Amino acid sequence: MISGLVSRLRSDRQGTPQVSGQSAKKGGFSSWYQSSYQILPKGQSTGTLDGPNVYLRAPDKRDCDQWLAVRRESADFLRPWEPLWPEDDVTPRGYQRRLAQYRKDAKDGRSLPYFIFATQTNQLLGGINLSNIRRGVCQSGSVGYWMGQKHAGKGFMYEAMAMLLPHLFGHNALHRIEAACLPHNHRSIALLQRLGFQHEGLARQYLCINGRWEDHLLFAVLRSDYGQ
Repeated sequence: MISGLVSRLRSDRQGTPQVSGQSAKKGGFSSWYQSSYQILPKGQSTGTLDGPNVYLRAPDKRDCDQWLAVRRESADFLRPWEPLWPEDDVTPRGYQRRLAQYRKDAKDGRSLPYFIFATQTNQLLGGINLSNIRRGVCQSGSVGYWMGQKHAGKGFMYEAMAMLLPHLFGHNALHRIEAACLPHNHRSIALLQRLGFQHEGLARQYLCINGRWEDHLLFAVLRSDYGQ
């Protein structure tokens, strides 16, 4: 089953995603990205992950206006699935605070944040964050994601995750990637299952979502599931 999944992912992506360094189209990358994302092996930079319809790269200060726009227009759509954010979250000040936290967590090796952009237009579509990275005997992390309302249901998140997972297992040397979602988030459940995640159980009152402690379904995928 997993071997078929890997073959399908490769076919869907029209070949292995290209990892590029600085690019005129994407405006280059800040030094913190190149240093912070050198988890394992050392001395290499991830650059971007490029697919036929989307590409991934680290958040940057130049993304502020696009991030504010997509988060504002998708506020009602995203609210049931996310924590309560500070009142000034969707403001330039809030974005700068968020960006500073992204950078600190990445530099400390705790997380790897990515934004998802449309390949043809460079429009910001959504984001993926690998958080709670544990090294040593764990080599694991937890993935979360969001997509702007008008871009949801079009396959962009699947393509982005299908590029990112093998990269995290390979370049970042992770052994296990976990995900949690609300039991009634059927779209997210379908995405995880399509990507090869296995349902492992239910965690009671696992995360505080929209002001309430909510039960979550737990999923995970292993490096060996991707033939690495």
